[in-house]
Amino acid sequence: MYGSLGMIPTADIGVLTHLSIKDCSLVTGSSLFNAPQQLTKLSVGPGKLLVCSRHFSTRRLLSSQTKAKNDHTLVTDELSAMTSIKSDMKKLKILELDPGLEPYEDHLEYRMKRFSDQKMLIDQYEGGLEEFAKGYLKFGLNREEGSIVYREWAPAAEEAQLIGDFNGWDGWNHKMEKNQFGVWTIKIPDVNGNSAIPHNSRVKFRFKHAGIWVDRIPAWIKYATVDSTKFAAPYDGVYWDPPPSERYEFKYPRPPKPEAPRIYEAHVGMSSSEPRVNSYREFADNVLPRIRANNYNTVQLMAIMEHSYYGSFGYHVTNFFAVSSRSGTPEDLKYLIDKAHSLGLRVLMDVVHSHVSNNVTDGLNGFDVGQPTQDSYFHTGERGYHTLWDSRLFNYSNWEVLRFLLSNLRWWLDEFKFDGFRFDGITSMLYHHHGINMAFTGDYNEYFSESTDVDAGVYMMLANCLIHSLLPDATVIAEDVSGMPGLGRPVDEGGIGFDFRLAMAIPDKWIDYVKNKTDDEWSMNDITRSLTNRRYTEKCVAYAESHDQSIVGDKTIAFLLMDDEMYFGMSCLNEASLTIDRGIALHKMIHFITMALGGEGYLNFMGNEFGHPEWIDFPRLGNDWSYDKCRRQWELVDTDHLRYKFMNNFDRAMNLLDEKFSFLASTKQIVSSSDEEDKVIVFERGDLVFIFNFHPDNTYDGYKVGCDLPGKYRVALDSDAWEFGGHGRVGHDIDHFTSPEGIPGVPETNFNNRPNSFKVLSPPRTCVVYYRVEEDILDETEYDASHVEDGDLDDVVNIHEATPVIESKGQSSEISEEENEDEDARLI
Repeated sequence: MYGSLGMIPTADIGVLTHLSIKDCSLVTGSSLFNAPQQLTKLSVGPGKLLVCSRHFSTRRLLSSQTKAKNDHTLVTDELSAMTSIKSDMKKLKILELDPGLEPYEDHLEYRMKRFSDQKMLIDQYEGGLEEFAKGYLKFGLNREEGSIVYREWAPAAEEAQLIGDFNGWDGWNHKMEKNQFGVWTIKIPDVNGNSAIPHNSRVKFRFKHAGIWVDRIPAWIKYATVDSTKFAAPYDGVYWDPPPSERYEFKYPRPPKPEAPRIYEAHVGMSSSEPRVNSYREFADNVLPRIRANNYNTVQLMAIMEHSYYGSFGYHVTNFFAVSSRSGTPEDLKYLIDKAHSLGLRVLMDVVHSHVSNNVTDGLNGFDVGQPTQDSYFHTGERGYHTLWDSRLFNYSNWEVLRFLLSNLRWWLDEFKFDGFRFDGITSMLYHHHGINMAFTGDYNEYFSESTDVDAGVYMMLANCLIHSLLPDATVIAEDVSGMPGLGRPVDEGGIGFDFRLAMAIPDKWIDYVKNKTDDEWSMNDITRSLTNRRYTEKCVAYAESHDQSIVGDKTIAFLLMDDEMYFGMSCLNEASLTIDRGIALHKMIHFITMALGGEGYLNFMGNEFGHPEWIDFPRLGNDWSYDKCRRQWELVDTDHLRYKFMNNFDRAMNLLDEKFSFLASTKQIVSSSDEEDKVIVFERGDLVFIFNFHPDNTYDGYKVGCDLPGKYRVALDSDAWEFGGHGRVGHDIDHFTSPEGIPGVPETNFNNRPNSFKVLSPPRTCVVYYRVEEDILDETEYDASHVEDGDLDDVVNIHEATPVIESKGQSSEISEEENEDEDARLI
């Protein structure tokens, strides 16, 4: 949903200086430390309740062990509620990590207190967070003791019925009963030993409000379908309870969590080469092997939750517990995930808890009939509506909303074996203004003020606690454009608990360069700063382009670089034009430097690994409902005489380089040179040395580069190799011996603050990576990713852990941890 925020630029959130992580000093830029005085008021909504006693209804309904209580303390937005917190809590660790947060200590401690109180109440009345998140076992349609029991929270309803194929859509014999807490229930016994509601039959919830009967899809429905033969037909809920013979059983365990995620972002529906919607099983059989072959270790699936409007890219969810029926059934999705696990691929789900489709007839919004917010999933008035997205906004302080959303997360983890989530639209959740018309500058007051939505922050803390409790090795990623500090720190430190955040400023930078700057205007310092400008105690997933950069109105990076020449200039049977040669070279360099310098993880959107042309455009009235731009043209990379294979080969090789050297997971990141005149960037990640020459014309022979460890270096990866569409100008069998520079231990006497150096050949528009060779095992462990074939993965020597040094940027800037002498080097 990044595009819907209006392409808001991400704030600069990290200017690096010479600091030690040992001192717990998080570098965030001098301007960010000049924070104003601490907040004088914190607003979390008028009369906001942390919890209202009536919201304990369902627990009372479902468990006789809990007695009703009516004397719960109200937590309001008054500052007085914050004054007693400091004396009751220890100093949050996040304040030690980043002293710049100290002026906002009251805010952070108030948020932590709100979280602790909410979790305590859940423990007290629901038996704990994990039990609370089992709502799908009680709500919706479930089997209980020879019957189907259906429960629905709808306090605003005056009467209610369950209707469907099973009763001819006549609910007068299936009226539901409402308890004092707004939960409607009906129990339908089996008939002659068979379920009264057949598997895969349609059902709906019919209720009356203000004398009018309306039909809605059950909020907790696990499958929903539409009659595709009828234009704009409404969806129907489907009772999904397949017999054992049709129920998919998982065969493979979850793969272990990788040191660093290399993520392949994919949309199942548009993954076919044909102009149609692809299926889960076709994706599993045809696309997953491609992903594995390119050495990704994680797949991120978009548009899994049911959404009635295909063109929403899956972000206007209508049915939260239902898989998108366009691509198949729940059992088909399980097959896909199990197949991914069999290939060693972890699977993340793009989860949308930031807003809800505005649809009434087939979405959760249909349960809002004008009732007060405490009886609704949503806020009332302006606070309950997102003006840019035309969608509804959750009331995260509501007890039943928390149950619904937390149970939704557990459902996808337990039932489908997902390995984690990418939370969409976090910026909209974090702030009352939702990021609309906001250009975040990095001033901490933008993050902690009256505009901050504490309710949403508390929900995300609960969510991350739940996910990591259920699945300690889960990977959870936040899509936040604002750069809020602490988003990626653990909850027990006072953070919000995400494992990674997306580095969303990086693709904006590349689009600006490719669209608006000539080659001469490319600034090495600006590129370096943009890639390294992040909070180094919060991990980032870097990417040059995702689905956002390819949607209609924009183009892929490859198409921006080569445009219409891609239609006729990609054949290897003809000499490449200057535009094609430049485009392929820069495509490789842009993606690789983003991966190597931009974060602790990497993401690529489906098809961009081989330079997919054009853009994405879902079927709509404006394009005569065409699927032509809503597919992936795999035949382009599969055709041997087309140049797309070169970009794909390089993508495979750079992922393999990380698989063998683990440079993404290394905390050693040192930029030793960023030369504007030469247009060259030199840096170390782990013990690899990277040289990027962005100059359009100049070849540098004998170019001196600094490095940390002395010894012999050889080429590990070369973008100019023939197999990557290059010109083969760099020799891969040449030994590069280092020379000492200056006085050991005195950086200012070294070459670019590096104690050693060696010389290389650096052709224009190339990137070359060098690894250090250990002499005594040289013959057994020579490594060159440029020449590793698909089947050679197991034959390449294992690589040891990287030296633990904190990342840095700029001319020879370095942040060091206290190093263990036994782990001083990482050698082949």
